[in-house]
Amino acid sequence: MSVKVALVTGAAAGIGAAISRRLARDGIAIGVLDILLDDATKVANEIVAAGGKAIPLKASITDRRQVTAAVNKLRQAFGPITILVNNAGITGFVAFEELTEAQWDRMFEVNVKGTFIVTQVVLPDMKAASWGRIVNISSSSAQSGAVLMAHYSASKGAIIALTKTLARELGPLGITCNNIPPRFVMNTVMSESSVTDSHRQAMIESGPIRRQGEPEDIAGACAWLVSDEAGYVTGQTIGVNGGRYI
Repeated sequence: MSVKVALVTGAAAGIGAAISRRLARDGIAIGVLDILLDDATKVANEIVAAGGKAIPLKASITDRRQVTAAVNKLRQAFGPITILVNNAGITGFVAFEELTEAQWDRMFEVNVKGTFIVTQVVLPDMKAASWGRIVNISSSSAQSGAVLMAHYSASKGAIIALTKTLARELGPLGITCNNIPPRFVMNTVMSESSVTDSHRQAMIESGPIRRQGEPEDIAGACAWLVSDEAGYVTGQTIGVNGGRYI
């Protein structure tokens, strides 16, 4: 039986790295894609050292030529790509009235257009196999709204809508598409740069499960969604948020 191949974007650290390591433990060959090649290489080396299969890939998800080159490299290394985890993204905090068009455009360029580009580039392999799994990492801010994050929450809302549309359009081809909206996962680049200790504690205490989210929490849900067991699950929003948003 051939090894399944997954492309994970934004995989050099945090949630993306955790997903890469988890899927590799499940026997999936991983393309660890990020704009930070040195960090992606570290993650890929960790996977290989643990007995898995992985290669590092560098690309900006907003550049179709770079994405195509990276995807071709992954195909050459391990074969057709039938699992895609769209995790790469950016965040930001700014009052709505102070939000600039440039900030808005950049957020949508990375979070929405980037996801669109990567998915289009990978899709032919899934169609050829009549089997595929797409998991988009959205955000609970898209479900509840978030103060000072109009551009971010709107972009992630677009990802949830895109997920539902792809589920309908690609389901007849044997391809599922689901999304995971984390709440606020610690130990990630975005969270560590934007939260104070007091804010962290307040967020922990505001949910039914009184601990912070970890990248591995998201990875566990993702591993199930890309498995054969989840073949009848598509178009779904699988919240991994400690019950903060119900």
